[in-house]
Amino acid sequence: MVSDNDQRLGRLARTRARLQECALDLFERQGYDQTTAAQIAGAAGVTEMTFFRHFATKDRLVVEDPYDPLIADAVAAQPRGLPPLTRAVGGLRAAWARLPEPASDDVRRRVRIAAATPSLRAAIAANNAATEQILVEQLVGDGADPDAASVAAAAVLAGITAALLRWSQRDGAALADAVSAALDTLEARR
Repeated sequence: MVSDNDQRLGRLARTRARLQECALDLFERQGYDQTTAAQIAGAAGVTEMTFFRHFATKDRLVVEDPYDPLIADAVAAQPRGLPPLTRAVGGLRAAWARLPEPASDDVRRRVRIAAATPSLRAAIAANNAATEQILVEQLVGDGADPDAASVAAAAVLAGITAALLRWSQRDGAALADAVSAALDTLEARR
């Protein structure tokens, strides 16, 4: 038997997914900057208050990244004697291997919208900065030199971001292949 809490969580997940789908449709049709939270909520059949219960800001629909804790744990699991860049790349590779392949079309749409919208650049930068800080803290906490940890984290995130932006413009290309190629480049395998 499904509990009331399970039903509530399922309803919340469906509402969240519906908000994201309606938002992406509106962003593609009329542009990110021209679309309001009220329009997204209306298209999803919910109130604007419900929209903000699921997404603190409109930009979170596009740039939200739930993977930071998983990435930090995967970096922490890497041998501490390795250089910071090697640990960061290895951690990202391990984290990626544990993740289910995301809905590539949805991710591709989000990345395309972000890449084409100058007003989202600050949100992207803030999101990357938060992930970078988590990586730096993990590396430094494990004994890495702070300067080396900062460079390693920045390099890995720049490589992943560049790969995602290029991937978003190529229909049919696998996200896993783009991430793997970026990590291979950082490890000088390519």
